[in-house]
Amino acid sequence: MLGVLGIILSLALLMMLAYRGINVLILAPLMSMLAVLLGGNGPLLATYTQIYMESLGGYLVRYFPLFLLGAIFGRLMDDSGSARAISALIVRRVGGRRAILAIVFACAILTYGGVSLFVVAFAVFPIAASLFQESGVPKRFIPAAIALGSFTFTMTALPGTPAIQNAIPMPFFGTTPFAAPILGMIGGAIMLGGGMLWLNTRSRRAMRAGEGYGKHLDESACAEAGRGLPTFWLALTPIVIVIVGNLVFSAFLIPRWDTSYLAEAKYGETALKSVVGIWSILCGLTLALVTLIVTQWNRWKDLKRSLNRGTMDSLLPIFNTASEVGYGAVIASLAAFVVVRDLVVNLAPGNPLISEAVAVTTLAGITGSASGGMSIALSTLGETYLRMAEAAGISPELLHRVASMAAGAFDTLPHNGAVITLLAITNLTHQKSYADIFAVAVVVPACATVVVITLGSLLGSF
Repeated sequence: MLGVLGIILSLALLMMLAYRGINVLILAPLMSMLAVLLGGNGPLLATYTQIYMESLGGYLVRYFPLFLLGAIFGRLMDDSGSARAISALIVRRVGGRRAILAIVFACAILTYGGVSLFVVAFAVFPIAASLFQESGVPKRFIPAAIALGSFTFTMTALPGTPAIQNAIPMPFFGTTPFAAPILGMIGGAIMLGGGMLWLNTRSRRAMRAGEGYGKHLDESACAEAGRGLPTFWLALTPIVIVIVGNLVFSAFLIPRWDTSYLAEAKYGETALKSVVGIWSILCGLTLALVTLIVTQWNRWKDLKRSLNRGTMDSLLPIFNTASEVGYGAVIASLAAFVVVRDLVVNLAPGNPLISEAVAVTTLAGITGSASGGMSIALSTLGETYLRMAEAAGISPELLHRVASMAAGAFDTLPHNGAVITLLAITNLTHQKSYADIFAVAVVVPACATVVVITLGSLLGSF
């Protein structure tokens, strides 16, 4: 019991202190060690160096190139004027009063096209900054708008999305990315509609009260009104290349390469399927960066400075996120974690959809990771849920869609790595922006998951 209380206390303190602005680089190891200490489950130093730091380092090894190229891409989109060119056309076409919708759709198109949500955050923020500034929408709503477009319906609900959260259930249930497509679209529509309703209501209320975008030093480049801008299509080309390049490399080019060398020990004794996603994004981003630099060569005031600033922009976000991954690994290693896991499994033994949703979203909340929580839940309980579903006449496709959607709800608590990264990118705090992130990325997705479970339980998978 003390171990369970330790997990709960460490999580509560992590969320509360992160909300109050204490850096997660300090919080994550301290709170994970607190959970170990209260649970009496092992040596603190060994847990820190062999579990926490190993997991943190593994995340850095795997994802640092994405953060690096994504940050540079976002910086160059800003410094070249491309972000302002795109946002200016969006303002004209969509209208200033629909600035939030424009950013949500921009993020949705990118993430549904296979672009990493971290890359999207880096690339879209300069666009959002100038668009919100020109429209007079308070800056504090930018993180929620990006979160709605990136962390919700395109990540877990829409059929066919290449997000890892839609891929994890497939080997457990023998499904495809298009599992329960109509239910997924219904869930996605609820997330989009509910999130937009919340953000529009909140932003209009703030603007009527006299709140504007505000003065922020970090948007100086976006506010240079006299700066020459590229054409819309020239500015948009690098983003298109990211999307199309990712698709072409992942679906057509890389699978045709001879990658038998991956089975060798010096290459990690792995298979192509474990690296093709990373490789395709890296190739797409590299092509986009080269295109952006070459096609706008005459616009660079100081290309070296832009590249250096983009490089530095990547460091804090990736270390924040990796720290959360380390925290989740420590919590998952505790003996008390088994108690938490077993408790949620037995909540609704007659309906595996409810039990699965609670288990996945609870573990995602504890670990602060949708993919991490779902991986833990399905690796330990996937076969159990599949047997329960077969006995109850429930389609594996429905299990897939519910697991994916449930993972994208309570994962987005204050200690979530993507939340912390997004706030770092936008230079905002939990206190200013998290309440709206919570509404659109936690409450609304949870409600959408409940609707899908209800429809699936009554009508089956469709």
